Amino acid sequence: MQKHSHVVAPRLRILLAEAIAMGPGKAELLQRIAETGSISAAARAMQMSYRRAWLLVDTMNRSFTSPLVGTATGGSRGGGAFLTPLGKEVLAHYEQMEAKASALLEPDIQRFRQWLRPDGPLPASHSQ
Repeated sequence: MQKHSHVVAPRLRILLAEAIAMGPGKAELLQRIAETGSISAAARAMQMSYRRAWLLVDTMNRSFTSPLVGTATGGSRGGGAFLTPLGKEVLAHYEQMEAKASALLEPDIQRFRQWLRPDGPLPASHSQ
């Protein structure tokens, strides 16, 4: 069997109208906010701009019945961010859903691995 150096896995996105309420990037952002207590530190860890991270947080906060991320202003450390109880619950549930989807779809993913290039996609100049 060929060894694949690239991850082949399903990724879930929860849509609300035209917005992605939750997806893999937003889940990672929530996890990083929980770890760092800061939207800006979470953004840096993900190599994204603070503005982009803030827009993702804003979309999540507007998509659910109550905010997933809370913020504190001021203080000696200049404020921070935290997951609300709903934020913690949504993140845990999303991670469980991804694990279920991966387990359920594993036979299909194995089939796709047979069709996919083991070394990843060709450079753009080779595509038609």
